[in-house]
Amino acid sequence: MVDLGQININNVTKTFVNVNGDITRALTNISLDIKPGSFVSFIGPSGCGKSTLLRLIAGLIKPDSGELILDGNEIGDAGYDRGLVFQNPTLFPWLNVYDNIAFGLRARKIYKENKSLVDEYIDLVGLKGFEKNYPHQLSGGMAQRAAIARALVGHPKVLLMDESLGALDAFTRMNMQDEILKIWKEKSMTVVMVTHDVDEAIYLSDKIVVMSPRPAKIEEIIDVRLSRPRARNNPEFLRLRSEILKVLDFAGHEEEPNYYI
Repeated sequence: MVDLGQININNVTKTFVNVNGDITRALTNISLDIKPGSFVSFIGPSGCGKSTLLRLIAGLIKPDSGELILDGNEIGDAGYDRGLVFQNPTLFPWLNVYDNIAFGLRARKIYKENKSLVDEYIDLVGLKGFEKNYPHQLSGGMAQRAAIARALVGHPKVLLMDESLGALDAFTRMNMQDEILKIWKEKSMTVVMVTHDVDEAIYLSDKIVVMSPRPAKIEEIIDVRLSRPRARNNPEFLRLRSEILKVLDFAGHEEEPNYYI
């Protein structure tokens, strides 16, 4: 029996062609296995293909070659078994919080038998009491909570997060990280996240996939064996940060000064 939320990426290559006919190779022969119920982060330089890989898993685009498998079945188009949260909340401005979260259930014509889930997820993401508020009446963090609830209310096997916390201020971002961990633990789903934040990846993830500049390949897969909850000043946390920055070539170098005072 295949576990729920298992993702297998096998020799995936993806290129894009612009209006001038120029070819950009985003991904080359990417292979990766993601265990069900795990929390995996993709990290790497801007434009390296992280979001492209996430969109391939979501089924929004298709690979040129290779295959992506979810629970033994090849990923085709986008499906309700995968929830996707973008950097910006992308809520419908004409709908209140409740109706934004319920939208997917109504679109699938399963709202009546699942309407209790809307209240459950509103409560889960801490928006109880704000059901009638519209997106423009919410803070950035609250709007992102609503977007996460909308992605989760249909009980997807996999939650995909594309820099979903990147637009938040530092304190709200850290609070949202804790909220995401709480939801992940409670719902036991697979989470795949794209981030540029090394500390965020270490704080949240079981595995961190470090990607090279475009055309992307996997430079290293780092297991995070820290117990939860994690302290950001833990020596092992700081060691992992240094290791990842070194792989990304951002660690810097200590040199002897060429002057003396």
